[in-house]
Amino acid sequence: MTSAERREQLIEIARRLFAERGFEGASIEEIASRAEVSKPVVYEHFGGKEGLYAVVVDREVRHLLDMMREALSGGHPRELLEQAALALLDYIETSSDGFRILVRDSPIGSASGSFISIISDVASRVEHIMVAEFRRRGFDDRHAPMYAQMLVGMVGTTGQWWLDARKPDKREVAAHLVNLAWHGLSGLESNPTLRTTAPDEA
Repeated sequence: MTSAERREQLIEIARRLFAERGFEGASIEEIASRAEVSKPVVYEHFGGKEGLYAVVVDREVRHLLDMMREALSGGHPRELLEQAALALLDYIETSSDGFRILVRDSPIGSASGSFISIISDVASRVEHIMVAEFRRRGFDDRHAPMYAQMLVGMVGTTGQWWLDARKPDKREVAAHLVNLAWHGLSGLESNPTLRTTAPDEA
């Protein structure tokens, strides 16, 4: 096995183990054992567990964001919402181990690659949908970034649930997500207020 082939083997083994046990539960010893190599071989390629984890997470992030970018290539705002929802569900279906890794807590001190940072990145890419919709309705588009975070967060949280549920099928889940998001958008108020009164305002 060449050095490059060994590196790929270790990444794939680590990916499965991180998905099964999380960062804390996985060990260099077990990764080396599954690859039938000594621990120094793993250290030689990645410097340690943190380095190996960073490579695995970076690959998953790039894969998910590539799918999202491709999905958000154009079309009517509602179609873009449908494409974004389906892209995430497609990723979960085809890369379940990768999604499990991304939604787990990252190692202490590691902000990049966390599910929150990924959701934030995706939201920044769909922000233009919200800006266009707000402007079309004559609303203040300064709030569009916040609404983009809300929409993408809703899809991401539903994806976490669907990771294990797997019912109904992804197209039906996407249809219901878009139903709530789109028809919620169609009823937006230009200046929403809360109907309940805070105790200190009573």
